[in-house]
Amino acid sequence: MMSAMEQSEMTLEKIDQAPQTLRDIVQKRLREAILDGRFAPGARLVERPLCEQLGVSRTVVRETIRYLEAEGLVEIIPNRGPIVATLNWDQAKQVYDIRRQLEGSAVAACAEMQGPDFAPKLSAALAVLQSKIHDTEWSDFLQATTHFYHLIFQEAGHSIAWEIAQRLNGRISRLRTLTITDQTRERSGMSHMVAIHDAILSRDAMKARQAVEDHISDAARIANKFLHDTALEAEND
Repeated sequence: MMSAMEQSEMTLEKIDQAPQTLRDIVQKRLREAILDGRFAPGARLVERPLCEQLGVSRTVVRETIRYLEAEGLVEIIPNRGPIVATLNWDQAKQVYDIRRQLEGSAVAACAEMQGPDFAPKLSAALAVLQSKIHDTEWSDFLQATTHFYHLIFQEAGHSIAWEIAQRLNGRISRLRTLTITDQTRERSGMSHMVAIHDAILSRDAMKARQAVEDHISDAARIANKFLHDTALEAEND
């Protein structure tokens, strides 16, 4: 039997990433299906077909639906059940207004407070983001975008703001898929991300905040037009 001293000297290898549970995998797949448009807004999410397609129990599917409801990707309709959440401009505007506050504050603080090791981390995250922009599926790009912003919020010390942003992540991701490749943009979405990156690393808090404002204003303009056009088409059908 080992002594207490011998036990205290033992070391365990750090787990860099926790293994995914079955529920995590199901959540990821259903979230991606919604964001990729395989389940259209308003489409019913029927438990039995989902269980058969995914090869999981109803309990796992129900837990997943509750989780995606909290993200804003699913709505529970009385006497109808869960459907893919619809998104209108009033809701989208609130998301963009919250992003302005949270991201603008985070990038400004990050520009002023960043440590000496931060620049290569942010540049590496931007490089990954740039490598994913032309992917045929959005999941890796959205994950890379989330990582880019997470680094910023983390370096700024805005952990609670990041928790709030994460609760909106489903709606934010849906809006990104609508706007990122729109051909009417005056500037590409990626050029905005580069501007945010450059302003932060130049330690210019005001310029970083303005870069976020420009980015969100551009995206909001496109989302506004898209959602209004979609609403008009639905009325005319």
